[in-house]
Amino acid sequence: MRLLHLAFLFVLGAPLPAFAQSAAVPPAPDVADLPAVVVSGVQPGPGLWKVSKGDHVMWVLGTLSPLPRDMQWQSREVEQVIGASQQILLAPSVQLKADVGFLGKMFLLPSAYSARKNADGQTLQQVLPPPVYARWQVLKQKYLGDDRGIERWRPLFASQELYRRALKANGLSRSGGIKANIDALAKRHGVPELVTDYPVLIEHPRAAIKAFKQAAPRDTTCFIRTLDSVERDIPAMTARANAWATGDLQALRELPDSDRHDACVAAVAGAGFAQTLGLDDVPAKQRATWLAAARKALTGNAQTFALLPMDELLKPDGYLATLQVEGYQVDAPE
Repeated sequence: MRLLHLAFLFVLGAPLPAFAQSAAVPPAPDVADLPAVVVSGVQPGPGLWKVSKGDHVMWVLGTLSPLPRDMQWQSREVEQVIGASQQILLAPSVQLKADVGFLGKMFLLPSAYSARKNADGQTLQQVLPPPVYARWQVLKQKYLGDDRGIERWRPLFASQELYRRALKANGLSRSGGIKANIDALAKRHGVPELVTDYPVLIEHPRAAIKAFKQAAPRDTTCFIRTLDSVERDIPAMTARANAWATGDLQALRELPDSDRHDACVAAVAGAGFAQTLGLDDVPAKQRATWLAAARKALTGNAQTFALLPMDELLKPDGYLATLQVEGYQVDAPE
């Protein structure tokens, strides 16, 4: 089932918050004219949001993807908060689990591998509209070179490999090492981490893989949006990554985010196999899972440290906005 799991994670562009939705932000003028120079060296990152009720407080760090690849994130504020916390609440995610044993997984491997490829040995040139394939060829040559094997991949997987290589070539990284740093700080200070995954059990994995193969026509929408992002959104991505690294929240509010993420999530979650598996309403279920964990942490811990996608902190109907409506005090960093 790893292929199905990766399919859901890859379309997001970030390994932390699976199915987190992008915020609507006002357009920034002349984003394409911004210099695509990625910051490097030691950077503080953004300040922390504060959620409190009475004497109980939760400090929240907003995560972002992509981030500068050569940045060394070092936040004294985060280390101090983690050191004084009783628990770390990880970002919302989804976890697919297959109801099979070891031998069952071994038998599924050939079928799962074939799900990455187009049906009947077709190539991207055969399954994509000619204008879309022409755009792919230009970007493939730039970022992937003469890789012939990828020509038989499904558009969903080919586009995500292109996206990954484009980020790397432009000095960006999907995670920026933030989660690894948080894990290290948790271990150093002996603070337990709480996973807030929404678990999905795949009771019939062989049928799920078959249905996943049949959903291939929906890949094209995600593929086109990914081409759009690689062609024109790199300067804006770089500017957002730099704004996160330097703690410039105003810039994060103003710079537009790509719609690639939402298009790819919709393409996967809207497919018939996703609805059959109960994955069509994952964002709402993830939200409920994380908020329930946050309420429990705010009740049981004097202090908690938490991670959330930055968009969920900035948009008016995000996770923290829900807690604010429920009576929690929410303060943005200065």
